[in-house]
Amino acid sequence: MPTIAFACPFARTLSLAAVVGLATGCASPAPSSTKLCQPPLAAPHDPAEPVNRGIFAFNRSLDDYLLAPVARGYRHLPGFVQGGVHNFVANFGEPKVFINDLLQGNGQRSVTTVGRFALNTTVGIVGLFDVSGRLGIERHEADFGQTFGVWNIANGPIVELPLLGTGNLRDATGKALSFAVSPFGSSDTVDTLSTLNTVGGIVDGRAELLPLTDQLRTEPDYYAALRDAVAERRAHFVTEGKLGEQLDLARHCGGNDER
Repeated sequence: MPTIAFACPFARTLSLAAVVGLATGCASPAPSSTKLCQPPLAAPHDPAEPVNRGIFAFNRSLDDYLLAPVARGYRHLPGFVQGGVHNFVANFGEPKVFINDLLQGNGQRSVTTVGRFALNTTVGIVGLFDVSGRLGIERHEADFGQTFGVWNIANGPIVELPLLGTGNLRDATGKALSFAVSPFGSSDTVDTLSTLNTVGGIVDGRAELLPLTDQLRTEPDYYAALRDAVAERRAHFVTEGKLGEQLDLARHCGGNDER
């Protein structure tokens, strides 16, 4: 039955993640909030900048003529349509969030993620409605790039990837691993939902970033502005993983930065 094919690989993946997560959680001391709030000491390391700029030019053309126009049109759809797409994409990604919660040793977050996924997948009709959010169970994000950062793996150099955009080598490796990990296994139903998730995620994600990129386009050097903004946001994202909570870094650290 499709249900069994859907559940068993997910359960095996979660079991493996739980073992690794508990081990790393027990072995890692609690981070110092003072240390986490220290500003970065240097600008992003971009030794291949000429090559990255060439790939960025390709990505920007694709964005200018395809992704951004589609995202702008998407933002004119009724709010309930956009909300349904956003909720579905977020819910479909919850199992990977759960895996990373465990790998980071964030037990409380992992419980929240499982509860959200179970409730939204059933009562929320495959995640189209964020029932958990309405009950005050807020969603958080986590990915393999963040997990590597929580494990104190170095950022590495900046890598501009075709179609995937800018980021450091650590995050690029995390993206590759995320593509390889499939908690749901494979079936016709899962493949169909996965395709919908990919398309919806690209459009919804690009639409969400429009205000940021529109602002950065006004900078004299769009490439450098976007690269630095992504690096800052990802650094804050890793901080959230280490603290095990979403936070307003401006308030928590007494600075002016926000994620």
